Amino acid sequence: MTVPITIEIRTEQDIVLARQEGRNLSKQLGFGNIVQSRIATAISELARNIFQYAGAGTITIETVKEDGRVGVRIVAEDHGPGIRDIRRAMEDGFSTSGGLGAGLPGVRRMMDEFSIESSVDHGTRVVIIKWNS
Repeated sequence: MTVPITIEIRTEQDIVLARQEGRNLSKQLGFGNIVQSRIATAISELARNIFQYAGAGTITIETVKEDGRVGVRIVAEDHGPGIRDIRRAMEDGFSTSGGLGAGLPGVRRMMDEFSIESSVDHGTRVVIIKWNS
């Protein structure tokens, strides 16, 4: 079992670091190249959301074991403005930044487990897991 890695997200370089850490751990756990890329992309999306919307937050990456399987759990947390309408934010094509809006729905599709909690003016917490099956 690996020790959780927490990366403070405050700059663009922190996004790159979080992405690299996720790829490294998924490689150590035996995930294939395509899945490693998906995990790195999901981390990048979540870290970019923290940077863009909250200004700062954390990405925590850790190994999880359950029912004889192993996976990577990523927790993205911030104390930013929160998401006013989570249901709408999870719709394909929705974007408040003028982007493509693939972020959160895309992350949900790439991962095996996805949960999101957000409170206006208190922040957002997203937990994702990818299992190596």
